[in-house]
Formats: sequence, structure tokens, C-alpha cells
Amino acid sequence: MKVVAINGSPRKGGNTELLLKTALEPLAQAGWETELVRIGGKNIHGCRACFKCWETKDNRCIFGKDVFNDAFAKVLGADAVILGSPTYFADVTAEMKAFMDRAGFVAMANGCVLAGKIGAAVVAVRRGGATHVFDTMNHLFQISQMVLPGSTYWNMGYGLEPGKVEGDVEGLRNMTQLGKAIDWLGKAIKNAPPYPVQMSREG
Repeated sequence: MKVVAINGSPRKGGNTELLLKTALEPLAQAGWETELVRIGGKNIHGCRACFKCWETKDNRCIFGKDVFNDAFAKVLGADAVILGSPTYFADVTAEMKAFMDRAGFVAMANGCVLAGKIGAAVVAVRRGGATHVFDTMNHLFQISQMVLPGSTYWNMGYGLEPGKVEGDVEGLRNMTQLGKAIDWLGKAIKNAPPYPVQMSREG
């Protein structure tokens, strides 16, 4: 089984990355193939509402000169997806929002291709606003008919300077439990019948 973590932070080696890696550790130990993809700080634009993906239906955005299609292809090839973002004015980064809008639209255009996959959100925060960031990412999972695992608390870690979340013992413990929950859920889904996809716009 495979899990891909999409990092929306422009900081390489920052707190969001540390949290995501902590969540991935128990999955790697359980035999999952893990991959961490950073889109933060890279060229990615928002959805232009051109509806071309509803015409082509090839699991791609017609605007292919940024990092979106490569990152989305990795999501399509995974059983579980973890989205990670730092807190920017009580919301996700611009890069993460751009990825989410296009991922959600392309997925719907192609028959709700994210349905039945596991989705989890992880947030790095200095002090406040993380719950809204967490909700924003979960909204994509829920409208895409994905399955969300729980953990011991909201999936957030506290720290401003790179590496500071390593001092958040509870936050790291929550990430570890999140990884274990994804492993348990993934194994349960693997033995389940196909997800009953329901189209919202057509069919």
C-alpha cells in the first residue's frame, strides 16, 4: 500500500515537514510505501474554472506547466493522502489552496477518483488559527468522498522556527497515532467492497 504526503510549506525542512515525516514513520514501519512531495514554494497556480478537465477526462489539468499534474498523479497512485500546511493568517498556504481546488475539480471531472481513499490533514502553527487550517483541508476530503481517520487530538503541532515542533511532545505523539490509524484503516479498506461512488454533477 502507498501513502503520499503533500507538503504545502515553502520551508524546506520546516515544522510541517517534520510533522508529516513523523506521521509517515509508523506507516513505513508497517510496510507501506511512503512519499513526501513538497509543493510549497514551487510554481503552482489556482483553478481557472475553464472546465477543460470535464472535457478531456484524463485525470489532468490542461494547464500542465506547473507542479500540479505530477503531484496529483502521485495522489491518484496512493491509497492514502496526507495534506500538510503551516498556518498562514488562519488558513492554508496559497500553494496548498491552489492544489486543493484543482485536485478537487479534476477528481470530480473524472468520476470522483479520490472516493474511498484515506485523507488526513496535518497543520503546523505558532499559536492560533490551526483548527481552521485543519478544517480547510478536511473539506476537500469530505466533498471528494474520502475516508478520514481520527487521532488523539486535532492533527497540529506547535512551533515557529524550523524544528520547534520537535519540542511539542503531544503533537508528535498525535502524528504517530495518526500514522497508526491510517495503517489500520487502510488494511480494513483493502478488504472491503468497492466504494459506492455517487456523482454530484452528473450520472
